[in-house]
Amino acid sequence: MFINITTSETGDNKGSSGALVNYLEKENQMQIEKGKGLGQENWFDGTGNEIRRQEVRMKIDGNIAKLGRSDSKFFLINISPSQKEVAHLYEMYGKEGTKEKLKEFAIKVMDEYAKNFKRPGINSHKDLLWYGKHENFRYYKHINKEVKDGTRKTGERKDGRQDHIQIIVSRKDVTNRIKLSPQNTSKGKNKEHSAKLGEFNRTAFKQSGEKLFDALFDFNRGLKDTLAYANTMQNGTVIQKKQMNLLQNILNQKADQTIINDLAKSVAEVVFESVGEMIGTAGKLGTDLLNILMEPVYVAPQADPMEPKKRKKKKKNIEQSRGLSL
Repeated sequence: MFINITTSETGDNKGSSGALVNYLEKENQMQIEKGKGLGQENWFDGTGNEIRRQEVRMKIDGNIAKLGRSDSKFFLINISPSQKEVAHLYEMYGKEGTKEKLKEFAIKVMDEYAKNFKRPGINSHKDLLWYGKHENFRYYKHINKEVKDGTRKTGERKDGRQDHIQIIVSRKDVTNRIKLSPQNTSKGKNKEHSAKLGEFNRTAFKQSGEKLFDALFDFNRGLKDTLAYANTMQNGTVIQKKQMNLLQNILNQKADQTIINDLAKSVAEVVFESVGEMIGTAGKLGTDLLNILMEPVYVAPQADPMEPKKRKKKKKNIEQSRGLSL
């Protein structure tokens, strides 16, 4: 599950949202250019699915009380399930069902977005001004590896099912009074700053999306498909990587997937200073892990290279000996 927060696909979120709104209408525009006026995909929020782009632009642009010229006015949230996750949804709900389920999922993700600020009065998506758009396709950009190595071209459509959700969320809450910025990553360290803007833990927000998806759609997420594993193996310390590899080895034996993923999250957050502490602080689970680690590993016996090899009796001699015994 890829969940990312950026300023804007168009590179500017300090002015009108019009350019971004128009950009996110690209699939509708392609339909019109192909002569297909039907099947236009409208915007949605927590109250409806038939919101027009004019309303989105006007509401976002009008919700900027006490924001300066250089202040961010809105943010773009990209919710992109992996190929495995999309395939899982298609298997359960089909194409149209998947689109609707992703919209429902997006609403719950915005609940988590609101809670992450830890601000009084900001408790759910209802306290935010936001609009979402379902998109069917993704396209290669100049920054993609495939474009750089020449195997794909910029603007070329990516293969496979690429359903995802794009969300524009206002910097101000729905009352136009409270400033909310996911750019404030103080995580509560600067209390005065957090009181004004709200603290925001991006990693926790992204992980909440994984947890929500797994719970809502009964998705069995492998350890290597978690954000915790990816971040640790890319940016973690030697000790963290050792702990993560141990969890993967234990998982390959008989440990519970959900419990292992929870431990991996703690590893990524540098909760454990050593492998021993990881096992010891896991309580009952720690005992189970320790038992797995202590289980003897069967190794097939090998001949001692110093011991002389026994000569095999020839088949003829064996047959003769059998004849004598009859």
